[in-house]
Amino acid sequence: MSWLILVLSGVFEAVWATALGKSEGFTKLGPSVVFFVALAISMGGLAYAMRDLPVGTAYAVWVGIGAVLTVVYAMSTGEQPVSLVQALFLVMIVGGVIGLKLAH
Repeated sequence: MSWLILVLSGVFEAVWATALGKSEGFTKLGPSVVFFVALAISMGGLAYAMRDLPVGTAYAVWVGIGAVLTVVYAMSTGEQPVSLVQALFLVMIVGGVIGLKLAH
């Protein structure tokens, strides 16, 4: 159950990171609210997962999922250009996250 919560928390990390960018320094209400709600959910889930998982593993997986999803979202919306090199490095991050799960 901790792994599932951790993955969902990583997804919410991508949500709050994206909302933070769209809030324009907390000057837009909607994205600012989404940021704070997603941040609370993400941190709460990370804290829950860390009850059963090592801190280093949980944090690395959480950051990896959030980072990859944030970049993929930005690429899919055209906010960030897509390049083969970036895609390769994103695949490497995903591989590292999977490796951490398999090594646990």
